[in-house]
Parts: sequence; structure tokens; C-alpha cells
Amino acid sequence: MRILIVDDHPINRTLPAIWLGRRGHEVVECGDGLQALEAIAHERFDAVLLDICMPGVSGLDVCRRLRASEGPDCPRIVAYTAHAVPEMLDEMHEAGFDEILIKPITAEGLLRALRLT
Repeated sequence: MRILIVDDHPINRTLPAIWLGRRGHEVVECGDGLQALEAIAHERFDAVLLDICMPGVSGLDVCRRLRASEGPDCPRIVAYTAHAVPEMLDEMHEAGFDEILIKPITAEGLLRALRLT
């Protein structure tokens, strides 16, 4: 499985990348929403682990754009965030996220959200 991990903090990309890599998945990392949109325009991913609060293009905007442009071919999109307030959770669901992971994450939670277990 090819998975794109998008987070503006490199340390937040490292742990999920290690966990997924150890399970044999191919991982690509991006540091912001614009890089993610560019990567998805040129490469095929099975899933996207997407931080919500990033400078420039937010994870919410990336998700909305992917849902609009990719249609039924859209990869599974998992929000990856520390913002667990009800209003933000509602906004994430409305944006089209398939699943929401609250930081700090566990390997089990990550695999379940990406439907790898």
C-alpha cells in the first residue's frame, strides 16, 4: 500500500512512517498541503494521513480539494490532529475525512484508521 503522510512537523511524520514502513508499506512524506496536492497530482496513493493545522493550505482544504477532484478514485483520507474539540471534529467530517486520529497516536490506532488490520 502507498501512503502519503502530510504534516508540517517532521517528527510527526517520523513515527507513523516507521510503523508503516516496518509493515512493508511504501511511505511518502510531505511537509505542507501544497506539497501534498502536488504529490497526489503526479502519483497514486492508497491512503493519505493528513495533519489539519498547517501553514498555507490546511488539511481541511486539502481534503476538500481531493474529494472534489478525485471523485470515486479518491484515496482513503485520515485526519491526523491534536484538535479534538467537537466543532473541529464536525468540520473534519464535513470536509470528507474517512477517519480521524487524535494525536498522540498509537500503532494500533493508525493501522485501524488506514484499514490495515
